[in-house]
Amino acid sequence: MKIKEDLKFKSLLIANRGEIAIRIISSARKLGVSTFVLKTAKEPKALYLKHADRIIDLSENNNGINEFLDVELIIGIAKQYEIDAIHPGYGFLAENAMFAERCALENICFIGPTHDVIHKMGNKTIAKEIAIKNKIPVVGGSNGAVKSIVDALQVTSEIGFPVIIKASSGGGGRGMRIVTNADEMEKLYNLASVEAGKAFNDSSVFIEKYIRNPKHIEFQILADEHGNVVHLGERDCSIQRKHQKLIEEAPAAVLNSSLRKKMGDAAIKIAKAVKYTNAGTVEFLLDENLDFYFMEMNTRIQVEHPVTEAITGLDLIEWQFRIASGHKLSFTQDEIKLAGCAIEFRINAEDVESNFSPNQGTINRINFPNGKYIRIDTGVENGSVVTPYFDSMIVKIIVTGSNRLKALANARTALNKFMIEGVKTTVPFFKAVLNNEKFLTGNYNTSFIEKEMTVYSYKEENEEMVAALFAAMDFYKDEKLENESYIDYKKGKNLSPWLFNNRLK
Repeated sequence: MKIKEDLKFKSLLIANRGEIAIRIISSARKLGVSTFVLKTAKEPKALYLKHADRIIDLSENNNGINEFLDVELIIGIAKQYEIDAIHPGYGFLAENAMFAERCALENICFIGPTHDVIHKMGNKTIAKEIAIKNKIPVVGGSNGAVKSIVDALQVTSEIGFPVIIKASSGGGGRGMRIVTNADEMEKLYNLASVEAGKAFNDSSVFIEKYIRNPKHIEFQILADEHGNVVHLGERDCSIQRKHQKLIEEAPAAVLNSSLRKKMGDAAIKIAKAVKYTNAGTVEFLLDENLDFYFMEMNTRIQVEHPVTEAITGLDLIEWQFRIASGHKLSFTQDEIKLAGCAIEFRINAEDVESNFSPNQGTINRINFPNGKYIRIDTGVENGSVVTPYFDSMIVKIIVTGSNRLKALANARTALNKFMIEGVKTTVPFFKAVLNNEKFLTGNYNTSFIEKEMTVYSYKEENEEMVAALFAAMDFYKDEKLENESYIDYKKGKNLSPWLFNNRLK
């Protein structure tokens, strides 16, 4: 899979923040691309600023628009500094067709698909029509957006309750409501429409039959400008709370090779139908009978892309760069091999014992587990401030194993060794999940948290003692632990919290 090193751009503006900005910088640096990032008054000492080659200071910006959502501001910066390309990351403007179009008009390389493709696949009603035209299974529902409550009730009279109302544009659980009977329709229709308008500047919604207890399975695809499209296997994203993904794993334990091929072929087919280029994700619902239905396509890199990287050995950001530079894929579908299992835990700054409420504050100390089977993607360090202005995700812990059982064992160890002081996180929740038999056996779906979890927090035996020892030994680490395999990001010394549990035994 040898690939050429030349790119058509030498400088890159990252229109994003946090861990994804650092992740993009890492791949850019390997390819010799100079990186620019945006500094805002909301995060003046953010970790990602330390990784970039150039910082553009927007601390004095007061136009009332979030800097990462201001199309003309970002385009203007790219032109002013003569930056060749823009990577939008995920969220913010990543799936904004107008932003991609403005980049094209200004001759700035947009790292992603064309604006036409973003528009077609970003609008769920258009995407569904494309799927139907290409004979890809879809869930029954409205033909496009519903214009009124009367129309919504007419659709449900044909397909039956329960139904799900979805925003025509966007995703992430916003503008989405499940309706179980006609009496709920008016209220939930209005709520979904208003929420969609605020989140995506498009209040239109559509209706689908609600599939009870499905699995959420998505396929990662790569497509070049020469008509080559491959999939890189699937991810199971069924552990969700309020339609927000919390844990992702690859491959999905429920899929066999035959079903994987059928779903993968469908993902490739819809990508080819819209002449897709760059990285993207085709999402499906898988019901209890193992029948699958096209749900949507995300026209960007995903939060959970590391698990696919782990089982394929590919750097997806690098391939985004290469595809945007006109390179052909250097491998075929048959050459892609999925090896082992990878699981990602999205660690949010939230108090799980207070209904997952956001938990802001200063991270006094954070230490990450380290090892052959662990990858850490983060945008925080000792002293980082978790603000209310951005998403609450602060760390992604990705663990691997030669099979799912070993990956789960490594996950338990990694979460036990993760230490943080100053803010509460969702780590106790993940420990509770890892002690649930249905999750351990792979027998779970999108209703898992609501139906199968009675406790949202779990503490390992001796955990409080470990935390106390972790704090008490701060004075000791510089002299005694400097040869251990863990990095303390504040002082640059080596410190291994793995050592503490060993000493308690």
